[in-house]
Amino acid sequence: MSIKWHKVLDSTEELPEGRVTSVTAGHQGICLTHHKGKFCGLDNRCPHQGGPLGEGSIENGLLRCPWHGWDFDPHTGQSPGFHDDKTVTFPVDVRDDGVYVGVKEEEEHHRTVSDVMVETMVNCGVTHVFGMVGHSNLGLADGMRRLEEKGKLTFIGIRHEGAAAFAASAYGKLTGKPAACFGIAGPGATNMFTGMWDAKNDRAPLLALSGQVQTQVVGTGAFQEVDLIAAFESVADYNHRVLHNSKHAELMVGAIKHAILNRDVAHLTFPDEVQEHEVAPDTPAANLDNRFGDFNITPSKASVDRAIDKLKSAKRPAIVVGHGARFHMDNIIKLAEMLNAPVLTTFKGKGLISDHHPLGCGVLGRSGTPIASWVMNEADLICVFGASFSNHTGITPKIPTIQVDFDNLAIAKFHKIDTPVWGEISATTGLFIDRLQNEKVQAEDQRPAVAKRWEIWMEEKKNRLEDDHGHGVSSIAVFDAMNRHIPENAVMCVDVGNNAYSFGRYFEPKGQSFLMSGYLGSIGFAYPAAMGAWAAVGNTRPIVAVTGDGGFMQYLGEVTTAVKYKMPIKHILINNHELGKISKEQRAGEFDVWQTKLHNPNFSEYAKNCGAFGIRVTEKSQLDDAIAQLMKHDGPGMVEVMADVLLI
Repeated sequence: MSIKWHKVLDSTEELPEGRVTSVTAGHQGICLTHHKGKFCGLDNRCPHQGGPLGEGSIENGLLRCPWHGWDFDPHTGQSPGFHDDKTVTFPVDVRDDGVYVGVKEEEEHHRTVSDVMVETMVNCGVTHVFGMVGHSNLGLADGMRRLEEKGKLTFIGIRHEGAAAFAASAYGKLTGKPAACFGIAGPGATNMFTGMWDAKNDRAPLLALSGQVQTQVVGTGAFQEVDLIAAFESVADYNHRVLHNSKHAELMVGAIKHAILNRDVAHLTFPDEVQEHEVAPDTPAANLDNRFGDFNITPSKASVDRAIDKLKSAKRPAIVVGHGARFHMDNIIKLAEMLNAPVLTTFKGKGLISDHHPLGCGVLGRSGTPIASWVMNEADLICVFGASFSNHTGITPKIPTIQVDFDNLAIAKFHKIDTPVWGEISATTGLFIDRLQNEKVQAEDQRPAVAKRWEIWMEEKKNRLEDDHGHGVSSIAVFDAMNRHIPENAVMCVDVGNNAYSFGRYFEPKGQSFLMSGYLGSIGFAYPAAMGAWAAVGNTRPIVAVTGDGGFMQYLGEVTTAVKYKMPIKHILINNHELGKISKEQRAGEFDVWQTKLHNPNFSEYAKNCGAFGIRVTEKSQLDDAIAQLMKHDGPGMVEVMADVLLI
């Protein structure tokens, strides 16, 4: 095999006499030495523990390994004495234009376990990976690199694996399709745990991929060894270790099927040496062709008959939609219009119907509007789609209820209901519509009452907008300005805290999509979620993140990720120097307010230091201009609003 020469230094002056350094010739790591006037090249990996010899030093005429102090001749690579652990050497040529190292021509890449599994992943529709490359996932990362170079995969390198999992969770919530999060063994993998639970609790498909220490050292307490199968047993619906002799393509197909069909989390962990294990050149990848049936689960005739009897006789029916109904709203709104039924949403379902629709009533529950709670009190029948009666929403069990869901376990999850209907929402509402077209319904037209309630609430909001305690801008004013400036097709990612409660109550959706950490309620979700949303829709829709100061501080490093990948995330940060929601809960519980004050940087300056747009707002009069500038900016940016905690 022929030798190929690689230039590693532009000048001999870059490596003074008596010094060593690490260089790369092609893909070969080289320890380059300069000793007694001669340049020599040794394999950069110490033959004992793989330590980087180029980070060592020449001591008493010998090259000393920086990890365990073993010595080698800097010219020959021979260790002193009668040991046979000589390191490999490479020819070096000093030329007029620099120093060159000769290595053998590289063989063509041999197909590996990672190639088979990454190709299968992409064939199954998982085309976006959020993660961090590290020492125990390098083989798998290299498989991803090869597909990214072919334009088949997008890898987004994040600053914290927790952000990767949140981004993948948000991607799944928005699209109904899984993205992957990716980390190393030990802490890299465990950092993903919270975002994985967020996806699981909100029924978002997610694929988690983790590196692992080499199989032969498992159980010995090796560096960064964590039993990831045991660690993720509670969160992952599908949870397996990849082995040399696994059915590799089938493992990946199984993971993705579980994520999609069960709307859950799948996890695969890859021991270090398995990732680079060679397989036969003709080993095929797999795909999902004919690997599952039709998603349209049709309910039984008996359950539909019972539901129709209640729907046609109700005088004041109301429809409640949750996050699970997000892909089925056309049919639901058609049914609502047929029944003259007001439509309420859970907090997670905010925006599934516009507040400007004559039957739209906004959010029901703690973060909701008085219109929604009034309709709930007046209703004589509730029809629930894709919601599960959480305490946050407060769907009363006292009113006759129809519940439709694809998941039989979600039906009547907390208490008995009158009419359970197991079926996919679009298929079920289609049957309801077809049947009701031939039935005489008793429902009153509730549009005038809804309009009157909106009129009362808008007047109340106007009055609240005028309140000013002189301590900063109220969040009511922030969301009032956002109502004017956020495009109708935006994807909005909302954090946990007072900002979320105010958002639920005061922002008036017209057609925007909303993402939040629903049942897990994890602070810090919004900014990483905005990265996931951008990966899902690209530049076809505006992406807006709404956070408080407490939540943003958890993942503020991801602003640099947004700048690196030119993600045009528009961030509105409400800064009250406090964990305001916790302070409010302490007061409500008759506790002293304690340990909720925060010391913050100037976030708008921080955004600018990262290379993003940043502007700070201290007066209500500045809001419109600042948000308008933010939305026009070509790239990531932030409006930091100095808020009045008393008016949240």
